[in-house]
This record gives sequence, C-alpha cells and structure tokens, in this order.
Amino acid sequence: MTLVGMIPARLGSTRFPEKVLRLICGRPMIEHVWNRARQARSLSDVWIVCDDERVLEAAKKFGAKALLTRPDHPNGTSRIAEAAERIQADVFVNIQGDEPLMNPANIEAVAALLSANPGVQVSTAAVRRRDAEGYRNPNVVKVVCDEKGRALYFSRASLPFCRDGGDISYLKHLGLYAYRRDFLLEFVKWPASSLETVEKLEQLRMLERGIEIRVVETGADSPGVDTPEDLALVEKLMTQEGKA
Repeated sequence: MTLVGMIPARLGSTRFPEKVLRLICGRPMIEHVWNRARQARSLSDVWIVCDDERVLEAAKKFGAKALLTRPDHPNGTSRIAEAAERIQADVFVNIQGDEPLMNPANIEAVAALLSANPGVQVSTAAVRRRDAEGYRNPNVVKVVCDEKGRALYFSRASLPFCRDGGDISYLKHLGLYAYRRDFLLEFVKWPASSLETVEKLEQLRMLERGIEIRVVETGADSPGVDTPEDLALVEKLMTQEGKA
C-alpha cells in the first residue's frame, strides 16, 4: 500500500492571514510541517498543495515538492483531492499546514490503522485531554467515539458536556486524516452537509452519509497555530526543544 503525505496550505486563512509563511525560528511555518512529515517512515513522498504562487516558491526554496491548486477550495480535503488526480497513491494522509510541532508517530498511527483494516476508508487521530481551557475553546475540535473507536460526532462545542461538573475528560481531534484514494475522489463530489455547514468541519459530511471514521487515540499532542499568540507559543516551544 503506497501512502503519500499531503499538506494543504491556504495562504488566505481568515483567522490568521498568511500564517503558513510566518517565520518560526527563522523558517516558514510550512517548512517545519514538511520536515516533521518527512520523518514518517510509512510515507513514500510528501507534497505541499497550495493556493498561491508565494507558497509554491517558498516550498521550492526549501526543497519540497509542491502543487498549485485552485484558489476556491472550501477546505483542505477538497484541495488534496484535486492534487490526488495528478499524484498516484493508494492512501493520502492529510497533514495540517498549521501543525509545526506535529509528531510523526501520529502519521504512522493513522496509516497503520488503515493497513490493518481493509474495509475502513478513513482514519484520524485524537488525544485525551483534561484541561478546561481547551474543552471550552471552539478552535479545539472534540470527537466522541463508540467502544470500537468509531467516531460518533465531531464538534467545536464542549463535547461531551459534563452536566454534573467534576473532572473534564475529552478527546481532542488532531485534524490528521488518512483516506483511501477512491473514497477521497468520491467524497469531494458530495454536496456539503447541514452539520458540516454549521460546524465548519468537513468530516461531518462523512458521518451524515453513514461513512465510518475510525479514530486512533494517541498520546502525542501538538498545538496548532490559529492566532499570533499560538505562533509565539510554538516558537517558544521550538526554542526550548532546540536547547534540549
């Protein structure tokens, strides 16, 4: 089974414009993501799929393979699907372009899940958290699963809701997906679903269609970059990591 890593990079991010080219420790954020992805041994290749010539040129400067896609894609999955029509692979792994501290072990985990379960079309990753801040933060997507690790729902809301208070325990969705090629190309032909439109989460289109999304729980968390404050935090963590 051939697996290719795909990093969707949209320059016109609404919450934090041009964040994929923002410098962290002197290098563009997208370069850090690419370097992390290349450490995953199960990937035969890693591509950056972008919407702007500036990202394309930046990728070429640090030696990455990159494709320019249409600027009108509604989400990263759709952008990857366009690129998948030109790149041959059995499985495409969607690696978020704003996860410069992403652990390569998480890529291995979602890839291994598909390898071990031929009937599963989509896998993703989540990490157990118990912090109140993330639980209430709409930028932190939560997922709830059944006993077999199948996703029941994803939401930006506090999920599951702790009615009686007490200790908070939730699964933070890491936004890392592995899709089989045929499913990916079929999925993007479906119209956006009602829940997807409300939550702005494309994986809900799959659940509303009855598609199984298998979730692997990992212990390797990583902060995403949604704001300038997040960027400053990641730079601080990288600096500490470099010193260590």
